[in-house]
Amino acid sequence: MSTVLSMMAYDYPKEKLSVYLSDDAGSELTFYALCEACKFAKHWIPFCNKFDVEPRSPNAFFYKSCHSSSSNLPISNEWSKMKDMYEEMINRINFVVAQGKVPQKLKQHQGFSKWTSDMIPRNHDAVIQILVDRDDENSVDNENILLPRVIYVAREKRHQHHHNFKAGSMNVLIDLPGMDGFERPLYIGSGCFHRREALEGRKYSKGYIEDWNRGVDRTCASACVLEEKVKHLASCIYEHNTLWGKEIGLRYGCAAEDMLTGLAIHYKGWKSKYMDLERKAFLGVGPTTLEQNLLQRKRWSEGGLQIFLSKSSPLLFGHQKIKFGACMGYSIYNLWAANSFPTLTYLLIPPLFLLNNISLFPKVSSPWFIPFVLVFIAKHTYSLIESLYSGNTFKGWWNSQRMWLLVRITSYFYAIIDNILNYFGASKLAFTITAKVSDEEALKQYEQEVMDCSSTSSMFVIISTVALINLFCLFGEVMRMILNGEGRNDDALSIQVAFCGLVVAINVPIYEGLFLRKDKGRMPYSVTSTSLGIAMLVCILSMHGLSFA
Repeated sequence: MSTVLSMMAYDYPKEKLSVYLSDDAGSELTFYALCEACKFAKHWIPFCNKFDVEPRSPNAFFYKSCHSSSSNLPISNEWSKMKDMYEEMINRINFVVAQGKVPQKLKQHQGFSKWTSDMIPRNHDAVIQILVDRDDENSVDNENILLPRVIYVAREKRHQHHHNFKAGSMNVLIDLPGMDGFERPLYIGSGCFHRREALEGRKYSKGYIEDWNRGVDRTCASACVLEEKVKHLASCIYEHNTLWGKEIGLRYGCAAEDMLTGLAIHYKGWKSKYMDLERKAFLGVGPTTLEQNLLQRKRWSEGGLQIFLSKSSPLLFGHQKIKFGACMGYSIYNLWAANSFPTLTYLLIPPLFLLNNISLFPKVSSPWFIPFVLVFIAKHTYSLIESLYSGNTFKGWWNSQRMWLLVRITSYFYAIIDNILNYFGASKLAFTITAKVSDEEALKQYEQEVMDCSSTSSMFVIISTVALINLFCLFGEVMRMILNGEGRNDDALSIQVAFCGLVVAINVPIYEGLFLRKDKGRMPYSVTSTSLGIAMLVCILSMHGLSFA
């Protein structure tokens, strides 16, 4: 709801702004929350306009100390009053959510009549409700200024009809009427604005002129009439035997529907450009736990690799339609998953060979040592400078290195496996929904930048096992140097020791989750014991195997 409110308060002519909330589950709890948000908006929008509030997401503004950036807003009675109103709204919504249903006395909006006792998330009628219309008494705020139109949309879902996941949901919104580099920026999903014609599958032409006046004829239609008029657009069968999902709207059949759609738009001659505004637009939410982040990255990389292996592949077929630079740009994302095997190789082979006192890299005294180290230093120095220049901190950059390592050995690895299984017909690629809501303790850990390791997912077994193998191998080498006095003879192993030490440093939060933490975010005992067993077995077998070789 904070995201909805930030969009409603966006500094844009309200008569040209419509906010659609797509609720695939068709939940009356979400509808109730939206009703509450629309009531609060009548106070929030005038408050934002009066004090030039930035950002306009109330959750970010009140709880992230962002109000300090608004020079026109002192800590005043108005600020406190508005925060109290927002918290009262939150409490009302949380109370209803805790009850699991909306009490009858709170069902003041006529739209609640659409919900019946047999409605479930995967089987329900289409529900389209205009909560704020421009033609009724609820269309203005407390300062008598026009509010943007707000529409709740829950498309029809039936067990016997495939709903095409998020792409299907987005296409319903597209179809509801009225309501720089080599080849410009890539479209890979987030923070994108589109011309409707581009999403409707039209090819770009130089004579194209935007028709700003087209839309639904509202001269005689009330909100109730309009809701019924467009309801069939959200039905399960509306897109049957049409080009929706193939040539029109977001494309179906891929877990990365945004990237596939972006390619299709560019293939039809449309160009994109960056709009980097200093002032933030509306704010949304993202995954706050490591597990959900890994699942999201798995879906992205899985879909990207699927595109690369399809007839839409930018590298194989895109050069005929877009410039080579853009083909390469898209292919970087398409081939994310391909990083998994090289990364796993570097994380396992050097430490295991170090454990067996076998050198893999140039000696410090070798002339090949200098270019080898220079490449490593140059790459990471450039990455750090770029990160700092973009406004990040050193800690933020370091955490990014950690995340990329964890993502490559889990999300990317699983993406490759799933694509291989799908290719041979052993399984089908699925759209894994990423949860954006966490419990209070998980959210608190996220805000404190503490990693949540409480998942029993097999991804965490891989993460823990790789971390432990590097720790065991580094510990074994250090003990050998101490006990045998071999430190002066380890010139050939210097790079492996440094590399293994770097991996251990990156995995410090993992070791804390395995052995030190006592809170709910610690690693489950099942994951800890499994990882310990596998890591010890791998180290023992490598010592015997390499010694025999």
